[in-house]
Amino acid sequence: MIKERGGMKLSRRAFAGGALAATLAPRFAVAQAADFAKLALDKSPDRAARILKGAKEEGVLSVYGSAPVEDMSQIFLAFEKKHGIKVRYWRAGPQELIRRAETEYRAGRFDIDIVQANGSTMEAMRRENIFQPVYSAYHAELLTQAVPEHREWVGERLNIIIGAYNTKAVKAETVPTSYEGFADARWTGKIAVEATDYDWLATVVSAMGEEQGIETFKQIGRTAGFSVRKGHTLITTLVAAGEIPLSLNVFSYKVDQLAKDGAPIAPLMIPPAVGRVNGIAAGRRPPHPNAALLYYEFMLSDAQHVLMERDFTPTNQKVQKLPDGMKLEFVDSAKMLDEGDKWTQLWKDITTQRPGK
Repeated sequence: MIKERGGMKLSRRAFAGGALAATLAPRFAVAQAADFAKLALDKSPDRAARILKGAKEEGVLSVYGSAPVEDMSQIFLAFEKKHGIKVRYWRAGPQELIRRAETEYRAGRFDIDIVQANGSTMEAMRRENIFQPVYSAYHAELLTQAVPEHREWVGERLNIIIGAYNTKAVKAETVPTSYEGFADARWTGKIAVEATDYDWLATVVSAMGEEQGIETFKQIGRTAGFSVRKGHTLITTLVAAGEIPLSLNVFSYKVDQLAKDGAPIAPLMIPPAVGRVNGIAAGRRPPHPNAALLYYEFMLSDAQHVLMERDFTPTNQKVQKLPDGMKLEFVDSAKMLDEGDKWTQLWKDITTQRPGK
C-alpha cells in the first residue's frame, strides 16, 4: 500500500511508524511532564549543578511575557552573560498571552519554558494547568504576598501603582492629597487613567471602604471626567511630555526612570499605593527544562539587582526592602480573576462618565 502526502511517497512501514509515533506522543509528553515535575521539586544538594549542566547543553530559553522589551532585554543580557544561554522572547498583552498559551497547550504544542506577567494573568494561566510548581530556596527571601501557597507561580517584581503629574503643568501645592479632592471642576480634562486597571480600582476602593470609594470615583467622573488611555508606559511618557497634566495610576518605576532623565514629572502619592505582583512560572512541559529552572532561580536572585538598578521594586527582601512609610495595598490576583467581570464593568461605567451628566 502506498499513501501520498505533499508529493512524497510513504511506504506502509513508514506510515505505520508515523501512526505509532502519534499514538505514543501523548504518553511521551506525560512522561516528559513527570520527569520535569520531579526535577522542578527536587531539593537534593547537586540539583543546581545538574540544572546548570543541562541548561548549557540546551543552550536556549523560550520566554513568553508582557513586559516591555527594553526592560526585559537587560535581564536577558545579564542571564546570557552569566550562563551563555540565549533567550527568545515573545511579548504580547495579557489577554493575547493567555489565549496563545491556552491554544498551544490544548493543541499539544509545548513551546513555553517560562512565563512572566502580572498576577491576574498568571493566575488565569495557572487555572488552565499550564504551570509546574517549582521548589526554590529563594522563596523564603521573597515578600510574603509574592509567594502563593500553590507555588505554581511566584512574584519576581512588584509594580507599585501611584499617580504622577507634570511639574510644569501642575503646581505641587495644588495637587490634592486625597481622591476626594479631584471631584472638582478645575480638574476637568486634566486627569488620565489607564483603561484596563480595574484591579487597581478594586484595591483602592476596598481600602477606602467599597461603597464610599466607588461613590468618590463616580463623583470625580461626574465633576471632572477622565481621559482614558491604554498603557501605563504610554501614559507616563505623555505626562512627562506635558500632553497629559496628571494621571492617577501609573507604575512608580517609570516615573522614577523619567525623572532621573530630567523629565518634568513627579510622583503623586495618594494612599493607598497599590502593589501588583508580577510573576514568573515554568511551563508544565518546557522544551528546555533545565534552562527554564536555571532562569527561574536567576530571576529570584541575580536579576533582582538588575530590576533594582532599573527602578523596579524587587520582591527579594534581602536585595531591597519596600519603601519606608509607604502604605501599600496588594492586588488579590485570585479574587480579581473571580470578580473580574464585576470590576471591569464598574471601571468602564466610572471612566465613561462625562462631567455634568
